[in-house]
Amino acid sequence: MDLSVGSLFTMLVVSSIGLGLYLYGKKQARAPQLVAGVVMMGFPYFVTGALWMSGIAVGVLVAVWFACRAGL
Repeated sequence: MDLSVGSLFTMLVVSSIGLGLYLYGKKQARAPQLVAGVVMMGFPYFVTGALWMSGIAVGVLVAVWFACRAGL
């Protein structure tokens, strides 16, 4: 695990966004947001670089956007 300042800050931001998605998905009973929130809270523990974390987080958010546009 990389303990640089940038990596730790990115982990905090991504996990916070994931928590927000999880809470929203749970309250509204929306599966895409719920699953994306769990994924975004969990994957930063396994990915070491800040750039990789940011890229994966953007990918997950884009996937949620497409899932909502598809009517899920």
